[in-house]
Amino acid sequence: MNLAEILDLRAVRLSHKAASKKRLFCEIAETASGTYGIPEPEVFAALSERESLGPTGVGGGVALPHARLDGLDHVRGVFLRLETPLDFDAPDRKPVDLVFALLAPEGAGVAHLKALALVSRTLRDPGICAKLRANGDAQVLHTILTEAQASEAA
Repeated sequence: MNLAEILDLRAVRLSHKAASKKRLFCEIAETASGTYGIPEPEVFAALSERESLGPTGVGGGVALPHARLDGLDHVRGVFLRLETPLDFDAPDRKPVDLVFALLAPEGAGVAHLKALALVSRTLRDPGICAKLRANGDAQVLHTILTEAQASEAA
């Protein structure tokens, strides 16, 4: 599994409107619907339900909201770089500006965990995060994310 399989270029955005977790989840749902055809209300509800179990801010300005949904054929991703960082109850208390949401099929136990580990590993790299924060073009952001893994493997 690699990020290019999970993350469509159309699902990479620079967000100007996410002023709260609720608004962020709405934007993720809109993006997932437009890119992958997943119904917005289902994405929003699943992300909100998962977040109610515990915050998905992982530290370093990164959040990894994730949820399982019926009707998906494989794991899908949405990446947002936030113009205005949000409080995400991260362990280090730093606000979040890099958000990689994962949406997995209801029965995708191992695939979901592998995708979460892959995204987490990628966004733990301070160099990759610095590049993501320094760029505002969706194509460039997508390339940084998908090529990071390729250069790690080499």
